[in-house]
Amino acid sequence: MAAPAQSVGARTDINRVARRLFTPMPARYDRLAFLLSFGQDRRWRRAVVDRIVAASPAVVLDVATGPAGVALAIAARSPARIVGVDLTEAMLREGVANVRRAGQQSRMHLALARGERLPFRDGTFDAISFSYLLRYVDDPVGTVAELARCLRPGGTLASLEFHVPPNALWRAAWVLYTRLLLPVLGLLTGGRPWWRVGRFLGPSISGHYRRFPLQAHVEAWQAAGLVDVDVRLMSLGGGLVMSARKRDASAP
Repeated sequence: MAAPAQSVGARTDINRVARRLFTPMPARYDRLAFLLSFGQDRRWRRAVVDRIVAASPAVVLDVATGPAGVALAIAARSPARIVGVDLTEAMLREGVANVRRAGQQSRMHLALARGERLPFRDGTFDAISFSYLLRYVDDPVGTVAELARCLRPGGTLASLEFHVPPNALWRAAWVLYTRLLLPVLGLLTGGRPWWRVGRFLGPSISGHYRRFPLQAHVEAWQAAGLVDVDVRLMSLGGGLVMSARKRDASAP
């Protein structure tokens, strides 16, 4: 396996937005994500991990790993070697500490890298996961293609993203929560960094799906050579879990 590069390359404006938002908050990220999603974040992550471990991978890449929550969950349920990459140095430092606390240093490695340009050879990984990535890249289609490039034929890709509830009633409640309640709860539980994230989150999610609706997500996965694309809306549509496998050209 190629060693992960220690440089993320040229950052785009949206990359800088992500780093500015998440640099102050790594130590409490997982706990606050749990609280502010009413506990749903862990259910969503578990659904992604289920899809990864079901593939029995030997080598896994977790993109936008943050403090390594998903990567550690995979490690707890699989003997695979795991590489986690993220754009934000502070998040990775917290992830390294979490990996050490879990005693998983021998088979987990974290490094700086951008999902848009990964420092790995084609087909390096048996499975790839990513969480909350596509709103923070300029080219979601190209990013999915880059992830698929690093996946071996027959390998599994699984992802978690926020989503907008499709039902009009639940969507109205979601808008109320994300625009009004979420920033206040963020301020009370995590201070000004989480207030800023709370203000950013709802408009960011809505704007992303106006530009890149769910069908466009599916089409991007298919265009990248992924087949059997599965889409699962969770928690009344507030979460989106997707999975697929990379087409194996040698298969009959």
